[in-house]
Amino acid sequence: MTTSSLTLEQLKSFESSIGPTTESRMMPPFIYSDPSFYEFEKDAIFRHEWLCVGRAEWVANKGDFFTTEYIGEPLIVVRSDPDTIRCLSSVCQHRAMLVADTDDSGNCKLFRCPYHHWVYSLDGRLAGAPAMDRTKDFDRSKIALPEFKTEVWQGFILVNFDPNAKSISESLSRFDKDLKNYDLPNLRGAKPDRFPDLPWNWKVMFENSNDGYHANRLHKSVLHDFCPSELNRWAEWRDDDAGYMRFNTLTHMDGSWTPTQMPVFPVLPKLTEEERWHISFINIPPSLWIALTPSQVYYFLMHPMAVDKTWIDAGALVVPEAMSDPAFDIKAETYKMTFQYFNNQDRYVDTLQQIGLSSRYANRGPLSWEEESSASLARWLVKRYRDRYGQYRELLSAA
Repeated sequence: MTTSSLTLEQLKSFESSIGPTTESRMMPPFIYSDPSFYEFEKDAIFRHEWLCVGRAEWVANKGDFFTTEYIGEPLIVVRSDPDTIRCLSSVCQHRAMLVADTDDSGNCKLFRCPYHHWVYSLDGRLAGAPAMDRTKDFDRSKIALPEFKTEVWQGFILVNFDPNAKSISESLSRFDKDLKNYDLPNLRGAKPDRFPDLPWNWKVMFENSNDGYHANRLHKSVLHDFCPSELNRWAEWRDDDAGYMRFNTLTHMDGSWTPTQMPVFPVLPKLTEEERWHISFINIPPSLWIALTPSQVYYFLMHPMAVDKTWIDAGALVVPEAMSDPAFDIKAETYKMTFQYFNNQDRYVDTLQQIGLSSRYANRGPLSWEEESSASLARWLVKRYRDRYGQYRELLSAA
């Protein structure tokens, strides 16, 4: 989308979504359904914000790597030495062949393009290129796979296409105290489940994932009622926030998404008694959602594919010793079955909501106090839409 394809009326329409929650309305439907706006958003959001690609333990040893993608950019995440994780473009700098297959992982000493055998070291530098000795001005030292800014935050690997981006760890530092006792860097989990071709805009799922309002409506059952909507509170919003956090008090200590509402895996050992009385949710737009329960931490990595299509990796983390339990797979399935029961309900409403958002009759409804997370996402988005839209202030001042 070119900036000129946004109208002044559309730009102004964001204003009614970023005030106090109970005075705000949902964001305009076109931001969820207009393909041209999605093109604008790829630049405004995904080329400038931190994107979660996985966990640090997925590349525990030197040479460990995996591949992924965001907004059509194929990426390699690799531990190039014991203390360094890098994110590289997978595109060979010769003729654009991928040097690593999509959805690949393993351990290697180098990356070799299968087409013409150009070879790259783990840090992305070109290490070899056959039959280039006759090529004029060929200088191997000046060629490398593009590298992107990379940080590890709470055990999650995040990358940013913008070399001038502010540190994500610094931007999220005010939540450190809330996350400290969950010991996220040292938790472990099985490979996440992949859910491809989900038929909705990425923001539909992002809003749903931290929406306290629907919890005891859509999910009303003995599997969820220990986590009631009316017992929600939120971290105070700040305009420079890189994320937002919700705390849901439980009706009993150690409440868990299992048939008995009690943990199957060990409770996280550093939690205080107060922390064992709630489930916390933190969203790091535009890609990472985390739910922290007393015994397990769930996460989604969200990848947009089109204005109305998304794919996610959904995983869970537990204390490391739980992974060696002979009954680990059976216990994990207990959690997964319950969690997937809710996910199926969410998938149903996300799918139908996306259809509704494309309707000419889609209304911008008022928000409940229990929808603070949706209001927080709106504030986060509008700030970035404005920052990236060069003509925004000029248009407002000229109106």
